Amino acid sequence: MLTFMQYSEWTSCKRTQMGMMDTVMSLDQLVDESDPDVDFPNSFHAFQTAEGIRQAHPDKDWFQLVGLIHDVGKTMSLWEEPQWAVVGDTFPVGCKFQNSIVFRDSTFLENPDDKNLRYNTEYGIYEPNCGLENVLMSWGHDAYGDYMHLCNDKDRRMLPWVQEFKPLSCPPVEKLKPYYQSLIDKYCPGILKW
Repeated sequence: MLTFMQYSEWTSCKRTQMGMMDTVMSLDQLVDESDPDVDFPNSFHAFQTAEGIRQAHPDKDWFQLVGLIHDVGKTMSLWEEPQWAVVGDTFPVGCKFQNSIVFRDSTFLENPDDKNLRYNTEYGIYEPNCGLENVLMSWGHDAYGDYMHLCNDKDRRMLPWVQEFKPLSCPPVEKLKPYYQSLIDKYCPGILKW
């Protein structure tokens, strides 16, 4: 949920360095204000989602890993970003915030983009059907929702993949960690810059 202006600061990857599993586990330090009904650690949700994808797609280990890491952007709130900037629904920056965003009226009060007239139209800085690859998004997996007017044919073809993110009950995280660590070692090994 970064503002349009914060985007370049975060894409420079100069905040910290951590391995991916450490980053996933650091999510447990976060109490997500946009999801008050959840009373289990955020890392557990990551493993649940990964296991749901693993059950549906046992041959797609890369997709299972995506399920595991889909919320790591929330760690930005552990590195000085306010929660309104990194948790909750995903949305484009640079155009009007939709009313369907969870806690929109309370969590966005401090978001300066909400007061920028250029960003407060349906299309903002974008063109109709420009495609999500041309839209700067807050980080997360809910990139569709109210934003079909920005989607192109490729985005519509990708939608079924996004809909696969359904948490599933799973064994204890400690039993799952070796398997997912092997996927991390395969696709994003070592220490990463954040």
